[in-house]
Amino acid sequence: MIKIGILSLQGDVSEHVHHTRQAMKDLSIRGDVYAVKNPDEVRELDALIIPGGESTTILKLLKEYGVDREIKNLAKKKVPIMGTCAGLILLSNLGLMDIAVSRNAFGRQRESFEVDLKILRLGKEPYHAVFIRAPVIEKTGKGVEVLAEYDNRVIMAQQGNLLAVAFHPELTSDTRLIRYFLSLRK
Repeated sequence: MIKIGILSLQGDVSEHVHHTRQAMKDLSIRGDVYAVKNPDEVRELDALIIPGGESTTILKLLKEYGVDREIKNLAKKKVPIMGTCAGLILLSNLGLMDIAVSRNAFGRQRESFEVDLKILRLGKEPYHAVFIRAPVIEKTGKGVEVLAEYDNRVIMAQQGNLLAVAFHPELTSDTRLIRYFLSLRK
């Protein structure tokens, strides 16, 4: 039985838990999804999702609780880690992905929007994405593969076991993105 963790310091934690459980059910994966916030909980995971929120606050809490070290250890062990919105920023700030990020790249809260995207890894059908004060990836380094763009800006990228997503998959009923993330487990 696998253990998937949703970092529970800020953001749409319950939505991510529900959405990930549904994806696991869709894939007939045995295990469960847990809201995690301390180093011991993170250490035991088979995959981790870092949700949105305010990235500066989350980073401060990660360091204060010592969770940042455990996340880095997971990455070294090739455990899949996905960051959505602020989580994408944290993948950069923690030095896990070779990317440079611009916060709130599409504007503030009132400029939030939804759009259908072509993401080939998820199949031919468009993926409905929800952007809320979304970041973009300004630069990608060695080993980073761009998986999706919108308005000529990188909004989804992968580097090995790490997946960076600028939008909020937990706010849709489409589990394809989470199913793809879960497929990164070895």
